[in-house]
Amino acid sequence: MFQLTALYNHPEDPAAFDRHYDGVHAPLAKKLPGLQRYVVSRPAPGPDGAKPDYHLVAILEFADAAAFQAGMGSEEGQAAVADLENFAGAGVSLLTGPADEV
Repeated sequence: MFQLTALYNHPEDPAAFDRHYDGVHAPLAKKLPGLQRYVVSRPAPGPDGAKPDYHLVAILEFADAAAFQAGMGSEEGQAAVADLENFAGAGVSLLTGPADEV
């Protein structure tokens, strides 16, 4: 399995971010060729009430690195990447690599 993990920083306007992510970006990402699984988490405050490090975490899973490259290189992948500038102004870290079940 090969994963893309997207760590979204806290936006200035969380409601606008969530509206765009849920209504525009997620539907684009769901169309990626080769995408096997797509999960989103909105981290809650820690046990001490501390703000989480990220507003949203998305994990996209593909069969392997070749499937990931093909999906991201597709028209749908390019549209999803281009859409980041429309809502992720606070920043996003994209991590990729192989993943194994333990």
